Amino acid sequence: MEERIYDLIFICRPDTPEEEVDKLIALLEQTAAERGGRIEKTEKWGSRKLAYRVRRHREGYYVYLVVHGTRGDMIQEMERRLKVADPVIKYLTVRLDEELKRQRKLAQRRERRAARRTRKPKSAAAAQQAAS
Repeated sequence: MEERIYDLIFICRPDTPEEEVDKLIALLEQTAAERGGRIEKTEKWGSRKLAYRVRRHREGYYVYLVVHGTRGDMIQEMERRLKVADPVIKYLTVRLDEELKRQRKLAQRRERRAARRTRKPKSAAAAQQAAS
């Protein structure tokens, strides 16, 4: 089965201690490992203002993860754990590999078209005519 790539962003309450966020990240890493996946990248973006109120909060602590895995139930389990975690107020998972595959396909198509088009060098007479 082909490996899938996901972006997972979740927002915790702004008053959540750093240790609790670290525990939550460790829990997600363990869940991914149990299901045959791995978390490639973890970024803590810190406290930021939200675009709109979410559960009566105007700010949130953002965490960004890049997850690799072959099984869809891994993401379902990670989302379930985020849903029941008290500090988490919002989360979003986006599958990226389909978009990357589409971009590669378009690039290959462009390369084939460019290879088919043969560029004819201008003759000296045509170049002089164009210059005048």
